[in-house]
Amino acid sequence: MSIKYELIIYWSEEDQSFIVEVPELPGCMADGETYKKAVTNAQTIIEEWIETAHALGRPIPEPRGRLMYA
Repeated sequence: MSIKYELIIYWSEEDQSFIVEVPELPGCMADGETYKKAVTNAQTIIEEWIETAHALGRPIPEPRGRLMYA
């Protein structure tokens, strides 16, 4: 699976790791000691988020691409 959802990635001093948020999938977040590891973990979490939504019969948002913020 390739990541088509927007990822917001930032360094957390408190956690001493990179944090990845997936705003289009509520509650979908990952972390990692390196940027690359955080993105890899995010892909795994996205796949699990989608599998769980399927199992629960919940809708899965289509990737919207780049989101615009005010």
